[in-house]
Amino acid sequence: MSRALRDNLRAYAFVSPWIISLLVFTAYPLLASFYFAMTRYTIVKPAEWIGFDNFVVMFTKDDLFWVAVWNTLYYTLISVPLQMAVALWLATMLNQSTRGIGFYRTAFYLPSLVPAVVTTLLWMLILDPRAGLANAALQAVGLPKLGWMYSAAWAKPSLIIISLWVGVGQPMLIFLAGLKEVPKSLLEAATIDGANNWQRYWRVIIPLLTPTIFFNLIITLIASFQVFTTAFVATATASGTTAAGPFNSMLVYMVHLYRQGFRYSAMGYASAMAVVLFIVLVLL
Repeated sequence: MSRALRDNLRAYAFVSPWIISLLVFTAYPLLASFYFAMTRYTIVKPAEWIGFDNFVVMFTKDDLFWVAVWNTLYYTLISVPLQMAVALWLATMLNQSTRGIGFYRTAFYLPSLVPAVVTTLLWMLILDPRAGLANAALQAVGLPKLGWMYSAAWAKPSLIIISLWVGVGQPMLIFLAGLKEVPKSLLEAATIDGANNWQRYWRVIIPLLTPTIFFNLIITLIASFQVFTTAFVATATASGTTAAGPFNSMLVYMVHLYRQGFRYSAMGYASAMAVVLFIVLVLL
């Protein structure tokens, strides 16, 4: 056996766990979803081939599907720009060499390390309409109480607030890394040319951050379409509401998919929903 072949076999041996896990936990479930999407499958019975019937039902007969699509789009159109703006602002504020800046960077990133279930439960206490800190603060300044998770009007904004707390840490860290890579020589040249801080930021820093902004946008956009844990825990915890919030106000796409698959055992229909989401994300 030649030395080159031995080196190749050794390399394949090191890579093989990743390849096996990719095939077993990603490729196979993906291909299986495409197959089950064309079947009537309830786990307890063998899959029955029905062609595109699941997709026909999804787009023409399932009213909750369109409710879930609207709720997800509402969440995406507000939460993604908000997360991007807050993350970029925080990264700009934290891109300094002052004393104690490491503490603040850690403090703002720490919420993203806390499990989403724990964070959601804590925010449920804060947003409790009867004894929560949020309403106590509103009353302290003379404003009326809000229903938050228990109100159809405020359920989705509440979900966005929680997701902002959970999700802003990672894009902030990426933006901070991008800001660190901006050449100081360009900023000094802009200053010599008479640019003020605002002009340097928008005409030098932001153009150089464009690849980082685009990367964060794609990652945040994909995550927003796949939002699940926060909405699921919030609706399961908020007593007095339906299984998807008041008037299905927090029935996002992934929660509806989960309910179809694991509450109603309609695995074929849930797979069809997963295929639609996969196609949308690929097109993005």
